[in-house]
Amino acid sequence: MKTSTFLLPFLVSYAAGKTQLTPEKLVSDVQEKDLRDILTTFDTIAQQNGGTRAFGLPGFNASLEYVLGYMNKNTNSCSKYHTTIQPFTHLFSQTKYISLLGPEEEAIDVISLQYNHPTPAEGVKAPLISLPIDDERGTGCFEDQWSGVDVNGKIALVKRGKCHFVQVLKLAKAHGASAAIIFNNVPNVKGGSASLGAENYGSLIPLGVITYEQGMAWHERLQTGEAFSVHLTIETLTENRETWQILLETKEGDPDNVILLGAHLDSVQEGAGINDNASGVAALLTIAKSLEKYQIRNKVRFAFWGAEESGMIGSSYYVSTLTAEELDKIRFYFNYDMIASPNPASIVYATSEADKRGAQFLYDFLQENNRSPELATFGSSSDYVAFLGAGIPSSGIFTGAGKPYDECYHTSCDDLSNVNWEALVINTKAAAYGATQLALLDPESLLKRGETNLNPRSVYGASRNLVRWADPARDAEKRHDCGGIAY
Repeated sequence: MKTSTFLLPFLVSYAAGKTQLTPEKLVSDVQEKDLRDILTTFDTIAQQNGGTRAFGLPGFNASLEYVLGYMNKNTNSCSKYHTTIQPFTHLFSQTKYISLLGPEEEAIDVISLQYNHPTPAEGVKAPLISLPIDDERGTGCFEDQWSGVDVNGKIALVKRGKCHFVQVLKLAKAHGASAAIIFNNVPNVKGGSASLGAENYGSLIPLGVITYEQGMAWHERLQTGEAFSVHLTIETLTENRETWQILLETKEGDPDNVILLGAHLDSVQEGAGINDNASGVAALLTIAKSLEKYQIRNKVRFAFWGAEESGMIGSSYYVSTLTAEELDKIRFYFNYDMIASPNPASIVYATSEADKRGAQFLYDFLQENNRSPELATFGSSSDYVAFLGAGIPSSGIFTGAGKPYDECYHTSCDDLSNVNWEALVINTKAAAYGATQLALLDPESLLKRGETNLNPRSVYGASRNLVRWADPARDAEKRHDCGGIAY
């Protein structure tokens, strides 16, 4: 890579004897061994803590301690970085037990969702009533689809469709259903993790999710006029829990011009979250470790977000605590979430022209390193949401979720074996290159925060309600909605 010409006057102005930062230096500092060591540690942390590093559980707290320990061990962080541990409280929910017995009292494979509702201790045993399937509009998504179907006091059987599970559950509850069973709309697809949203807790009915094959078999039996009952039992633990996120900021650099790099530290409850998102965390740690050796013009801030898998809670909370003046100082946000998918795409986020000012550095680096990058607009499924809502230009790299990119997305097999190391290395180098370019850029060349009336905690609240599944459809985001293939 060639150093951009606009950097040269700044570089030669450094005082003699000081280490000069160039994009090439930071890029060359990125080594696969360092990344492997970090991901191996996160995988070990998960193994030692019930297979997960999720918010509200010991594995997340151990991950938090590891990040702090890594920086203390590998950098002179006391003199180079300001470290902030930001606490916040959020509703924690965990399914402790779920059971579904079929009409012959046979055990049925069933999964729960985060923020699911418990049944009474004895469970709900009631007749199963199937809603007519509507693949065009999505089964159970609209009020008229429930007309003429008596689900009062019964368990509703619904084929997954084109709307949020929350929407189906609210309609089912409004029509008196005691519980719901939703079956997938695609055969032979592995189940993943999903969230009904903390803001919906207390307003829904208990839910079990089963396979397409099982659901269709029951639907067809019911269509013949057969009547039978099923027995759903769910035990949950739901309570407010305090959690934390880490922010590191260089002491050097213009305090009025901050380049922010973020990655979420938590996993889903179902797995170790090594690609999603220890991969992004490893990139940030590697860059932060190297950056302390160099002089920079603009401040660089690293954020290790909490409770992203519960709905981008940590990053949204962080943005909500900043004043307009503090937001103005964040000149660009880079988001790194899932950058090592086994069969990786090479997606660079950018929606506006302001986004492209930073995205172009990532795109160019990846293109020059034979990665065939693709510019794609932002979705609504990662920590960039709050920054976009605040009008802050943003970008980032994403390598795909669900088939064909990462079949272990949001499942227990997202472990150390679920990493494309070549992709992780080159994407970390791209992140280092982009951060360096903006860290050295003349502030006059950085765009100011856009005017916005958006409140990320309300405008994007709906996206935090949406379930999250492995999706084999081509997409430029992690799935928070029900538009693609699920269980």
